[in-house]
Amino acid sequence: MLNEQFNPNRPNAAWCIDTTYIPTDDGFMYLTSIMDLYSRSIIAWDLADTLSTEVVIPIIKKAKRERQTSHPLIIHSDRGSQFTSQSFRRVTGSMTNSYSKKGYPWDNACIEAFHAVIKREWLNRFHIKGKVEAERLCFEYIDAYYNTVRIHSHCHYVSPREYEKLYYEHNKRRHAA
Repeated sequence: MLNEQFNPNRPNAAWCIDTTYIPTDDGFMYLTSIMDLYSRSIIAWDLADTLSTEVVIPIIKKAKRERQTSHPLIIHSDRGSQFTSQSFRRVTGSMTNSYSKKGYPWDNACIEAFHAVIKREWLNRFHIKGKVEAERLCFEYIDAYYNTVRIHSHCHYVSPREYEKLYYEHNKRRHAA
């Protein structure tokens, strides 16, 4: 469904979701992130010690609550069991589910790239002891830096939050005129 169309013309048109692993002294932690493709903003994330299907349900609910979506929305993922489950389909019932083609990772390139960036720019600098430390580090990077400070060429060299703010300000002025 997404078909490598990574540049929607508004926020909440297309989201990508994926999970990556973070090694800790207590074993692997799994970071699940949802990205709005318009701004590349991480709109919801969570850390768990399992890849269980039930782990992704609260993050979908959180993203829907945070973004108060009212427009049709595509949610794109790979074909992992947590994203093809009945419970995932139920919680995304008001959305259009899009899945990468088998053996074709490019459809999920944006969220995969984010997970590579958080590891390369931040997490790989630390010897992470456990979940509490991993959560703190993810918060520091995602919420305090990536979404609010880190500039993106995709966003014309402003942060994802600023890029969305500019979109809404422009539309507000356009509708007021």
